[in-house]
Amino acid sequence: MARRLALWWMALALLAIAGVAQAQSQAVGTVTHLSGLLTARHADGTRTVLAVKSAILQGDTLITERGTYTRVQFLDDAEIVLRPGSEVVVAKYVYDEKKPENDSVAINLVKGGLRAVTGLVGKRNHEAVNFDTPTATIGIRGTNFGALFCQNDCGAVPTTNGTPPQNGLHVDVVQGAIVLTNPGGTQLFQAGQFGFTPSMQVPPIIVPVNPGIKFTPPPSFSTPVSPSQQSTSGQAVDCVVR
Repeated sequence: MARRLALWWMALALLAIAGVAQAQSQAVGTVTHLSGLLTARHADGTRTVLAVKSAILQGDTLITERGTYTRVQFLDDAEIVLRPGSEVVVAKYVYDEKKPENDSVAINLVKGGLRAVTGLVGKRNHEAVNFDTPTATIGIRGTNFGALFCQNDCGAVPTTNGTPPQNGLHVDVVQGAIVLTNPGGTQLFQAGQFGFTPSMQVPPIIVPVNPGIKFTPPPSFSTPVSPSQQSTSGQAVDCVVR
C-alpha cells in the first residue's frame, strides 16, 4: 500500500513538473524586426540566437547586443522595442481571450531600455500588466511608454546634449499613463510627461523638462507587421548555445 502511495505521489509530481515545463515552453510572442544580434536565455538555461520570425517563450530572457534594436509582438498584439545593450525577462505572459480574469503579464527590465505599447490584456485589465525594474514597478493605463535603466552602462545612449543619462530609471509617456511604485512612494505620469527615480528607496518624480534621451531604432521598425512576418511554425533558430 505504501509503495502504491509513493508511486501515486511520484506520478503527480511528474505531472506537475511537466505542466510547468509546458507553460514555460509556450510561445507568447514573435520577433518581427531585428537590426543585429539578439539572444534568448531560456528558462532551462540554454541560449538561442534569434532571428525575425523566431518565437519568444514564456520565461525567456531577451538580450540585445551593442547596436541591436528588436521589436517583439505578443499574443495580445502588445509590442515592445528593445534598445541596444538591454536585458528583459518575459517572466509571465498569459492571455486568455475568453476569460480576461486569467490574464497576467509580468515583464522585467534588468538593464537597458525599451518602449512598450499596450495590447488587449492591458486595455481590458490594467492591473494584469506589470513591468518590473531594479528601482520601481511600472503599472500601465492603456499606454505607449518608454523606460531606460542606467547603472554605469548608458554611455552609448544618445542624448541631445551629449551627456550620458544619470544612473537610475528614466520613463516617458507618449499615450495613456503609467504609475511608478517603489518603497519610496508612488507617482502617476500622464502623456507628455517624463519621470525619474535613482533608486528603490527614492520616490519617483516628474521631470519638468525633456531630458533629451533619444530612441532611434531603424525606420523600418515603424512599419506594420504583415501576416508573413509572424511565426506560424515555432522558433526560427540560427544556433543554440548550451
